[in-house]
Amino acid sequence: MQIHVVRAGDSLWQLANLYRVTVDSIVQTNELSNPNRLVIGQSLVIPTQGELYVVRRGDTLFTIARQFGISVQDLVDSNQIQNPDQIRAGVTLYIPPRTHMVQPGDTLFRIAQEYGVTLPNLLKENGLSVDAQIYPGEVIIIPRKSRPFISVNGYIYFFGQEAVPIVEEVGQSLTYLAPFAYLIREDGSLEPIDDNAAILTAYAQNVIPMMSITNFTSTFLGENLASQVLNNPETRNTLINNILDIMNEKGYQGLNVDFENVLPADREAYNTFLQEATDRLHAQGYFVSTAVAPKVGPTQSGLLYEAHDYEAHGRIVDFVILMTYEWGYRKGPPRAISPINEIRRVLDYAVTVIPRNKIYFGFQIYARDWIIPFTEGSEARTISPLAAQNLAIQHNAAIQYDLAAQSPYFRYTDAQGQRHEVWFEDARSAQAKFDMVKQYNLGGISYWALGYDYPQNWVLLEDNFIIRKLLG
Repeated sequence: MQIHVVRAGDSLWQLANLYRVTVDSIVQTNELSNPNRLVIGQSLVIPTQGELYVVRRGDTLFTIARQFGISVQDLVDSNQIQNPDQIRAGVTLYIPPRTHMVQPGDTLFRIAQEYGVTLPNLLKENGLSVDAQIYPGEVIIIPRKSRPFISVNGYIYFFGQEAVPIVEEVGQSLTYLAPFAYLIREDGSLEPIDDNAAILTAYAQNVIPMMSITNFTSTFLGENLASQVLNNPETRNTLINNILDIMNEKGYQGLNVDFENVLPADREAYNTFLQEATDRLHAQGYFVSTAVAPKVGPTQSGLLYEAHDYEAHGRIVDFVILMTYEWGYRKGPPRAISPINEIRRVLDYAVTVIPRNKIYFGFQIYARDWIIPFTEGSEARTISPLAAQNLAIQHNAAIQYDLAAQSPYFRYTDAQGQRHEVWFEDARSAQAKFDMVKQYNLGGISYWALGYDYPQNWVLLEDNFIIRKLLG
């Protein structure tokens, strides 16, 4: 896969020819509603197995071919080069994929060894299963990049039959599915949710259902509720019993605890609950995870942060989801929702106290449309990344890219003359996040929340990683 940022004069026909793909493949990969309309700054995922290379001063076809592990003749043929001894700096060359023609006696394992790649990466590149048969004369593509294994969680707050098509659409890219959420009550009971359809669909997609509990709603902070439950040993025990009953009844295989706005004074009580819950659930073969606010240090003040003890969570539970989003809060002024520069500060702290393989990178998959100038009390509209891109196209608004935040944005004027500013996610920002996950060697990614159209994300996720599937 390649990412192309639209420039003035670009058309899908030109891009298809440049990258040696069809127009339809670009349209389908990016779910473009109007292929004849592009805007400057729009990012497109190009479903090519080759790549482009701009010739630099001092390059020769031999050095370029060696760099990409192909023959000079392949390079000449792919670019219809008339004089191989004369290539100019600045010329763009198409680099074809590295391939192997199957010979008698070849196996996928032997081919992987020959080219120094892992078998899972070879299978992933070619869309093959581990027991696939190969035959002489068949062409196998050799991957140029290594895809690490990763676990992926997706929260979902659509219930009943509404959840089914959402889970079916992205289930192949998930390890876990977390219907959000069972709200705790003062007596340790839990408010029911209609999660049966989501759970059944998760199993059908080889996805592990993970029960999620919380103490808050969109209109209720829940700090006093959490305090009452966490500080009463009998209520904690009742809550754990009720969790186990639901997990046993519904087929959940693990628990996610998302207690937010916990009072600073209840930090140790929260840690005690996590230890008690983990001990009980582990004894019955279940795993436990938590979701924590994005802290940049152990003494960070504020209701969201103080009771979230990164070191304790990393020690007690099986994995920790960092909620690395919501800088661009819907009730605050417009800005990137999950800026990379802010997330880096969180990760720099988190990896010092939580094992890296236990850290899940929180990735929001929605966009925000603010009215500007911003006024206190106003609230941004939340839409999907695909809807945001279509909004830019509708208003012919050039898309800008904040390099520090690694986030796209644009401004437009609506039919009533009102100015807007939209921050969203695109292919570039997704790739920046995936690069960060690999750079920090993290254990997973957690999406908040499924149900927002963002086709580029799922294509790039599969191109960057091998998703763990723990069932079956």
